[in-house]
Amino acid sequence: MDLSYFLAKRISTEQKGGFASSIHTIAIVTLSIGLAASIVSFLIMEGFQATVKDRIYSFSANILITRLSLSNSMEEQPFDFKIDLYKHPDQINQIKHIQEFSHKAGLIKSEDDVLGIVFKGVGRTFDQSAFKSNLVEGSFIHFADSGYSRDVIVSRVIADKIKASVGYEITVHFFQDPPRFRRLNISGIYETNLSDYFDGKVIIGDLSLIQRLNNWPDSVAGGLEVFVKDINQVEETYQQIGESMDYDLFIEKVSEKYIQVFEWLGLVGRQVRILLVVILIVVCVNMISVVLILVMERTQMIGLLKAMGAQDKVVRRIFVFQGIRLIGRGLLWGNVIGLGLCYLQHQFKFIKLNPHDYYMSYVPIGWDWPVVIFLNVLIFVVVTLVLLLPTAIVSRINPIKAIRFD
Repeated sequence: MDLSYFLAKRISTEQKGGFASSIHTIAIVTLSIGLAASIVSFLIMEGFQATVKDRIYSFSANILITRLSLSNSMEEQPFDFKIDLYKHPDQINQIKHIQEFSHKAGLIKSEDDVLGIVFKGVGRTFDQSAFKSNLVEGSFIHFADSGYSRDVIVSRVIADKIKASVGYEITVHFFQDPPRFRRLNISGIYETNLSDYFDGKVIIGDLSLIQRLNNWPDSVAGGLEVFVKDINQVEETYQQIGESMDYDLFIEKVSEKYIQVFEWLGLVGRQVRILLVVILIVVCVNMISVVLILVMERTQMIGLLKAMGAQDKVVRRIFVFQGIRLIGRGLLWGNVIGLGLCYLQHQFKFIKLNPHDYYMSYVPIGWDWPVVIFLNVLIFVVVTLVLLLPTAIVSRINPIKAIRFD
């Protein structure tokens, strides 16, 4: 057995119940709290970012294809959406699904108020499974065999404003010349909590209704929404679509269309990383203090070992091994505390949020195990390397003075 490891283990056993034992406890508690705080922060960040992104992508897909236009209108320029990419989406492996859509501005007139809205028309190809998590009441649109469906889905925000619920009939006035209106039935209510972008203004209906109002043929729409199999492949898919697309079509990533939200999510990520740096600094300073105290308490032992011929590196390794034992225990308890708190929040959702401010009603947890492993390895490696600093004092201890040290 290695001499340094043997002495470190023997010292740790003998120090139970004494002053050094209290120092050990402080070091373990500090490491545990630091790792637990890091795990909780990163898993909450992962859950928060994933939840917001999923809600945006479930409503607007990952990539949008529209006709190139200099207009800032919500209504897109029409084009024949049955292009080669629409007919053969499998020509790009990363594409999961493609669906057509159009927008049209209008007003909902209720007994007490008039509310401006954007009517989003979708077709039978609409991916209802992706949107299902947003549907909180009722059912999706029932498409008619001929003509167009009168069903619409409104947001919880709009439903509350016009005092309507599932089964109510509403009158929607569309902006065009001459003006037209349609009586539509609310078949469902959705909620994304992204009021500034969706809930506050968008209702979902049948694309055939917009085609009828605009005198478009069935093959014409305002744009295409492209879903990607892996969110990490959006950039690659975007470039491949751009290479195969006509020059009169405009391709846009949804992350760029709603760039304010994604920049905000990036800011949240930076804040969590700054927190990790602060935690590392606190843990490292604490471990340096603990090892220095342990070295000072064992000054006579150090002098005796050096007098017997032990090299400085052998003596230093004793305290490094002691520090590593403390780090291991701290990491163990840190994982138990951090993952335990995350599990309880994931199961019971006891920490609530204001959905109008945070886009969700509770603190989400994103189980990213590579991140948990990375945090453990990072803290272990950094703190272990830091242990070399306080143990350097061993080389300055004079054996004769150390033996006489009291």
